[in-house]
Amino acid sequence: MESAISGVEESGRTLIIGSSGFIGQFVAEVSLASGRPTYLLVRGGRMSSCKAKANAIMSLQEKGAIILQGSLNDKATMEKTLKEHKIEIVISAVGGGSILEQFVLVEAMKSVGTIKRFVPSEFGHDIDRANPVEPGLAMYKEKREVRRLVEGSGVPYTYICCNSIMAWPYHDNTHPADVLPPLDRFHIYGDGTVKAYFVAGSDIGKFTMKCLDDDRTLNKTVHFRPSTNLLSINELASLWEEKIGFKLPRVTVTEDDLLSAAQDMVIPQSIVAALTHDIFIKGCQVNYSLDEPSDVEVTSLYPDMPFKTVDECFGDFAKKIADVPKVVED
Repeated sequence: MESAISGVEESGRTLIIGSSGFIGQFVAEVSLASGRPTYLLVRGGRMSSCKAKANAIMSLQEKGAIILQGSLNDKATMEKTLKEHKIEIVISAVGGGSILEQFVLVEAMKSVGTIKRFVPSEFGHDIDRANPVEPGLAMYKEKREVRRLVEGSGVPYTYICCNSIMAWPYHDNTHPADVLPPLDRFHIYGDGTVKAYFVAGSDIGKFTMKCLDDDRTLNKTVHFRPSTNLLSINELASLWEEKIGFKLPRVTVTEDDLLSAAQDMVIPQSIVAALTHDIFIKGCQVNYSLDEPSDVEVTSLYPDMPFKTVDECFGDFAKKIADVPKVVED
């Protein structure tokens, strides 16, 4: 460990927590590609308990990431880690079950007093403006508690509100990026006309890292609203049909259907149903203006940096399907 650390640059040292998750991997990849000294906090046993997560960590390590064993629940260890490795930037991408564990992290950063920017685990909607039904609301309330603690601590921060991950919005799935768009039928939420913003994981990583050295994003909420990626679910369905070359039946999933799925309290699927209701029935991504002094919009900040379009991503999805070997029955 010492030999790996001895040659690390002093400035820009970045600690990423949750780097084996979907968003965390993209953020870590961009951090490493940019040349930042990148540290990954890994909970003890994580590298062996889950093969997929272990492989993700190993891949990042091979690209230059420095692995630190530790836990968010241990304030003394967190303080020691931040001090010893002279961490300046902390990015948390922990999952929903670990949101409140960030309390200890915030207290550690406050005690150290040298953190230049903290990005708490949000990477979705503006949780101070969106109000999903339960059980989604409980998760948002936890994230709001973290925001209030951060703001009271004096630790410099940036909130990343990237809206929806670029994928087909399955209301009954554990993660929208786990599966490809449908080949049998479309589930259309409500009348299918409510729009949402879709952002590729690689762009979430790219723009998150871009914001960290920008004074314009200091103590701000950064909203990802690329106009090219503002689509309704009806428009998503039509675009997917263009890519695969044939029409699919459309089945309406009503507001009551989504509310019922949310009320079933099957975690995490019920959380996804609650958020789907908030997005495609209530329009939580488009029903407010960016009129607060703390609001900044990423395409206005970086007008020359392109976003990957939904059209491009759906083209990639279609290629994946075409590349899957066909099973020929005798």
